Amino acid sequence: MFRSASDALRVIEDFRHRKISLWLLDLGNDCTGNGISQLITTILGAVAEFERTLISERIKDAKANLRRSGRHQGGFRPFGFRLGQANGHGRAREPLEDLVEQKAITEMRRVREAGATLRAIAGEMKTRGFPLSPETVRQVLTRDAKL
Repeated sequence: MFRSASDALRVIEDFRHRKISLWLLDLGNDCTGNGISQLITTILGAVAEFERTLISERIKDAKANLRRSGRHQGGFRPFGFRLGQANGHGRAREPLEDLVEQKAITEMRRVREAGATLRAIAGEMKTRGFPLSPETVRQVLTRDAKL
């Protein structure tokens, strides 16, 4: 119900001014009524905020480890790659080059260097069986330029 301990205090104070009682079933009484209930609610809010921070740090660490090891972090499969079998814990998989799509990327680069627009490249790729948007073409060409 609250995003942080300070948010909990602010909402409870607002409830008190508006004569609204907040009953939390786990605590068994009105949390807006007396000082002890407010103290317990504040402590629980602080613990919840701390746990959210820990979860966020764990997720950032896990994604950094995946990035360092060159593994797919989720979302759509990057064009030009297929995903190998999951190895280890979780569902993270190693991206493996898809030879057919890699040839298409080489062709996209060649056509782009010849001066074709992203829209024209996307149209050409669509006729070859790769329904890519101009934005996806831009992302693929940009991604490959960074590698």
